[in-house]
Amino acid sequence: MLAQIAGPAAAVRAHEELFAYWASLRSAGRLPGRRDIDPARFKRHLPTVSLIDVRRDPSEFRVRLAGTGLYGVFGREITGLPIEQVYGPEAPAWRRELQAVAERGRPAVGLTPLAGRDATGLSVMWLRLPLASDGRSVDMILGYDAVIGALRGAPSGIRAA
Repeated sequence: MLAQIAGPAAAVRAHEELFAYWASLRSAGRLPGRRDIDPARFKRHLPTVSLIDVRRDPSEFRVRLAGTGLYGVFGREITGLPIEQVYGPEAPAWRRELQAVAERGRPAVGLTPLAGRDATGLSVMWLRLPLASDGRSVDMILGYDAVIGALRGAPSGIRAA
């Protein structure tokens, strides 16, 4: 069974809420860190929230924490896994997206159809928010994924907004 399915408008509202919360934690151009995040502030979104560790030398992205709703999206527990094991053939595209968030320190948002995961007609509207324990160097990414009905004409793969 997939995670809770939302309409596109509800997914956009959730993204706006999480982005506004994240933006409210920025101070003097500095990024918030994990310690600044209070999960109680977005409790209803926790089932499809994730934290992704950003490691350098060598570059690696690993899921530190995955909400219980993501089990239904991926069909298994993804906590502790590197993105190559989470996304399989889609991992190179996800690596590019996460690398851009980590290098630029800017959020990213997009839409990924779930075709091929026994979920034809469904998509994930995703949001990735950079976190930096020192306020500058991204060392973690806060993710939010909303499963929605597929949008007509949506291409396969990742489409960044």
